[in-house]
Amino acid sequence: MKITPDMESLIDLAIMEDYSTGDATTEALIPHEFEGRAAIVSDEDGILAGIDIALSVFQRMSPDLHTNPLISDGSILKNATRIAEISGPLGSILTAERTALNFLRKLSGVATETSKYVRAIEGTSAKIVDTRKTTPGFRSLQKYAVRMGGGFNHRQNLGDGILIKDNHLRTLEHHGLTLSDVVKKAYANAPHTIKVEVEVENISQVEEALDAGAEILLLDNMAPEKMAQAVNLCKGRALTEASGGINLSSVRAAAESGVNLISVGALTHSAPDLDLSLDIE
Repeated sequence: MKITPDMESLIDLAIMEDYSTGDATTEALIPHEFEGRAAIVSDEDGILAGIDIALSVFQRMSPDLHTNPLISDGSILKNATRIAEISGPLGSILTAERTALNFLRKLSGVATETSKYVRAIEGTSAKIVDTRKTTPGFRSLQKYAVRMGGGFNHRQNLGDGILIKDNHLRTLEHHGLTLSDVVKKAYANAPHTIKVEVEVENISQVEEALDAGAEILLLDNMAPEKMAQAVNLCKGRALTEASGGINLSSVRAAAESGVNLISVGALTHSAPDLDLSLDIE
């Protein structure tokens, strides 16, 4: 992972949350001349994501710290897997410990959760994609973690594509526009390089959106049999994306309906952090 200026700013903000007035415990107990080594270790099975940004926290805390990643992002973790080594002033290692692990636990949790969905639909042609339901400031990192877990990214931001949602439709309905009118309006006012996706809730809307030229249909909260019907209508005309309340128990049925994409907000908004720790050696 390339650490961008935005990520560096996020690291600085995270460090300041913990270190704005110093580290009273470490400063009281650990002499500056104490040096040693620590290892980041996995305490459960999962998928690694975010090791570069975690190690950057240590280096940001002190240029005297040396870091050595032992495995790379996307690696499968087992309990007690050694992930990285950090050596140098022990006080700096202890001060940076929680901030670094916060990044690594969160991103590895996203990658691990994503991998569960990817495994659940193995053998189908569907792809698991994320949403914009991300932690503020963490979007690029969480979307990176989704890729490390075997998933794919939906829009990075609102400028990446046109996605006509139900509230867009309701707003314009008050001004006399039909779904077909809205899709045509989007094409008339958008750059030619941007695709138009529209959220639909029933087969009648599927047919109307297709006739209007929509390139991607988001099938919102449809039952699998309705999804399959929509997929048949869309073949050769538009891509299909299943969305809305999909979880690990329902994702396989959605994939078997034949949809191209399955968007899952839970990959980023509900993934539990992976249990990782730092051990002084």
